[in-house]
Parts: sequence; C-alpha cells; structure tokens
Amino acid sequence: MGNGYAIEVKELHKDYGDVHAVQGINFTVERGEIFSLLGPNGAGKTTTISMLSCLLHPTAGDAWVMGHSVSQDPMAVKETLGMVPQEIAIYEDLSARENLTFWGKMYGLRGDALRQRVDEILEMIGLTDRQKGRTGKFSGGMKRRLNIGIALLHKPQIIYMDEPTVGIDPQSRRKILDSVLDLNKQGMTVLYTTHYMEEAQELSDHIAIMDHGKIIAYGAHEELIKIVGELDRITLTLNMESAGVLDAWRALEGVKTVSAEDGTVHLFVDDSNLVLPHLFETANRSDVRITSVAIQEPNLEAVFLHLTGRALRD
Repeated sequence: MGNGYAIEVKELHKDYGDVHAVQGINFTVERGEIFSLLGPNGAGKTTTISMLSCLLHPTAGDAWVMGHSVSQDPMAVKETLGMVPQEIAIYEDLSARENLTFWGKMYGLRGDALRQRVDEILEMIGLTDRQKGRTGKFSGGMKRRLNIGIALLHKPQIIYMDEPTVGIDPQSRRKILDSVLDLNKQGMTVLYTTHYMEEAQELSDHIAIMDHGKIIAYGAHEELIKIVGELDRITLTLNMESAGVLDAWRALEGVKTVSAEDGTVHLFVDDSNLVLPHLFETANRSDVRITSVAIQEPNLEAVFLHLTGRALRD
C-alpha cells in the first residue's frame, strides 16, 4: 500500500480493554502538504500519532508511512520521520548544543557532519545565541523550538507535531507556526495535531476533525465550511434555563438548529440580522432575558458544533 501518499491510514483501531480510543479511522496525507488532526482533548489525536510513529501497535487496521507499514516494518517507518511529542523531551541539565549533539549521535551522525547539522538546526530554530545556556532555564517556547530542532536533525521526510503550541506564550506560538510553514515551503510533509481551530485553519492543506476516536469530517478548509453552508452562528447566554424559549426559537423562520449547554445557547441561522430581533421578542414573551450575544460567520468551530452539538473547546 502507500500509493504514493506520504501517509495512508486504513481502518485503524486502538483499544485499551473496553475503551475504544481510535475507532476505524481512514485518511491520506499527500507528500509535501500540511495535514491537521483537529479535535478536543481526548479525541484520539495523540493515540493516532503514536500508532503512526510506531510507539503503539494498532489493535486492528494498518497505516503506511512513505510506503512502509507501521505494523509490518516499523524500523523503516521510523527512519522516514521526525517526531515532536506533546511532552517536551530534552535534557534540562544540558545546553541546547549538547542536547542536539546527543540526539544527533543517536541518529548516527558523527564528526564534522554532526557539528555542521547542529549549527544549521540552531540557526533554523533561532537558538544560536543561546546554544551554550542550560536548557532548564529556557522559556517554554524555547524548549519547544529545541524539541522541533531535535526532530529535524536527521533530515526526515515527514515531521509529526503533536500539540506543539500548548502552554506557551503568543510570541513563541507565532514562531512555531511560522517554522511549520517554513518547513513546508522547503518540501517537508507535516502531520499536525491541535485543538486550536485557528491553527488548523491557518496552516493546513487538509484537515481531519476527530471526536471520540472517530474522524467526523475530512477535507480542505473550504470543503469543511460548506458542511454548515452560509449559516451564521449566534451564541447567547440567558438569565435562566428555559426549554420553552428554545422550542419557540426552533420554530422561527430562518433558524436551522438550536443547541444548549451549560447556560449557553448556540443557533445556526440563515441571516443573523433578520433573526436576532425575533429572538429578543420571543424571549421577552417567555420572561427570559438574553444577557449576551455573539455572532460569527462560518468557521471550523461552527462545523464541529454543527456535527456534535458541542463547542470544540470543551
């Protein structure tokens, strides 16, 4: 299998006893693209990426990375890829240069070739000036960038990035997103997992939305947005729970769906300008007060909400 794809996933499953962490997923990643797995925490993204990097053995199904089966030929798979794990994996007592040199030796690099590659990586991740400092004193963003550098030492064909911007400041996050785009411009295939809709939207050629171990939508950004069509999303909070007012809103012309969770109501409507006055009128008649209103045009969060009835950030 493989069929020229960078990654091909067929009916991949991972069970832990009665827990079905990944449930028969299928997708393909073209060579040279950025592909995002988008979904909330616990959706199965890390389990998927762990199977694709041969850290976990699938319960059923298989996947091919650069034509090599993860279940039949894991060593060949590992040689093609670099992995940036969710947890930072560096030796904090060592400097950035010492970390890169250690991992370079683990990849089989030696002598001048190793020194030259470490220099290139330090330049690429913007840590040349800080290369001798103990990494335990680095910021979270600097540690993340060093983690990315380690994954790139052996010039992999594909890089996996598992939630690489979690828990870091906005400036470091921006640098990491820019580095992903730069790597891709150089021809690198990137498999990226995130629960940040904006990241998937900015970076990706194709996106698979995961929830509860399944892929619930898959395609280019524009294709996914078409799932909710041209509908506007209105998010409201109310001063009290009221099933009556929700039913009344569902009956209004131009209202497509209404869902409520934890005091917040989400509506998908044809035209928010036309519908909004009627929402207030109906609430008034039910003695319910609308305490806040937010209106959004279609985005990936709206797609997730439309498909699951829940907000992506839960």
